[in-house]
Amino acid sequence: MPRWLPRAIVLALALYACFQLGSWAFHQLIGLLINLLIAFFLALAIEPAVGRMAARGMRRGIATFLVFFGILVAGIGFVVLLGSMLADQIVTMVEDFPQYLDSVINWINQTFRTELSRVEVQDSLLRSDWLQKYVQNSASGVLDVSATVLGGLFKLLTIFLFSFYFAADGPRLRRTICSVLPPAKQTEVLRAWEIAVDKTGGYLYSRGLMALISGVAHFVLLEILGVPYAPALAVWVGLVSQFIPTIGTYLAGALPMLIAFTVDPWYAVWVLGFVVVYQQFENYVLQPKLTSKTVDIHPAVAFGSVVAGTALLGAVGALIAIPAVATLQAFLGAYVKRYDVTDDPRVHGHRRRGGRLLNRMRAVPGIRRPAPDTPDEPGAPGTRDTPDSPGTPTDPPDRG
Repeated sequence: MPRWLPRAIVLALALYACFQLGSWAFHQLIGLLINLLIAFFLALAIEPAVGRMAARGMRRGIATFLVFFGILVAGIGFVVLLGSMLADQIVTMVEDFPQYLDSVINWINQTFRTELSRVEVQDSLLRSDWLQKYVQNSASGVLDVSATVLGGLFKLLTIFLFSFYFAADGPRLRRTICSVLPPAKQTEVLRAWEIAVDKTGGYLYSRGLMALISGVAHFVLLEILGVPYAPALAVWVGLVSQFIPTIGTYLAGALPMLIAFTVDPWYAVWVLGFVVVYQQFENYVLQPKLTSKTVDIHPAVAFGSVVAGTALLGAVGALIAIPAVATLQAFLGAYVKRYDVTDDPRVHGHRRRGGRLLNRMRAVPGIRRPAPDTPDEPGAPGTRDTPDSPGTPTDPPDRG
């Protein structure tokens, strides 16, 4: 056995053990790493507001606290307003449910010539097996729902805590990172940090603008239909559909449909159709154009980055994909060498004429030129028996 073989085996086993240990640790800490990533981008988003307050003489810790306090107050006010509205509408629906059920039963009896009654329908529903199983599963799942809610609140608290530290101690964090890098690398890190702040702010600006447009569009529809609480519902649709990725659109459209159903069941169908049509318009027309102007990336790149982010990190990846790609593109753009583009018609999408190509083919020896449209008679004017017959004039090659 060679002397190096035992050492190689031990080294290979040690590397494999380190890889397994690192993989296990990464999978255990993936939740914390995602929360840190969200907190970092949230700190980048509030960095301009905190920087303006700090430039006026306010301490960064107090400025960060005021910004987060404003966000918290706005969020609590919005939830309380929607909660009270939703509670009123649920009470109204419960009170009017017998009337809705009577109208549906009458429509079924008239359409299908049946003899259903509300009492029979209620008894069949209350005695059905699926309802009893649903009640049992709901009772057993209360603890799971409570654990999920508590876990979500803990994650939210973790994100806000790390965001506060990243924003309040931003200069110290930058100094700490730059202290372990040479001066040339320090300049690149600071430049990348500044680009990330600008791109994240531009992304939030585009999201806020799309939320405003979406809210106004849905407000007009709800006002035309006469749905109550139209302003609050419009704000709900605008914010939830834009700042909750993947499932935000469905959550945003469910509440207006529910409120519209209390007015007229057909109004819920109208709201559903409008939500679907507007979502397609937003995804393929509005969002790519606004994102390309505020974040300065191509609409196709923006759409592809969202798809890739969703595939990698789910809803979190969809939320931070566009600012991350915009930051990377802007940072790498300074290191890509560019050249002057040649003055060729094909650059602008124009193709060469067939005549120019034919003239170039004529200049190549051994290629027969197409004869003119004349009768195929020997010795006729304008015809040639062979491609290289002596005494026959040839066209000069086009060197243009």
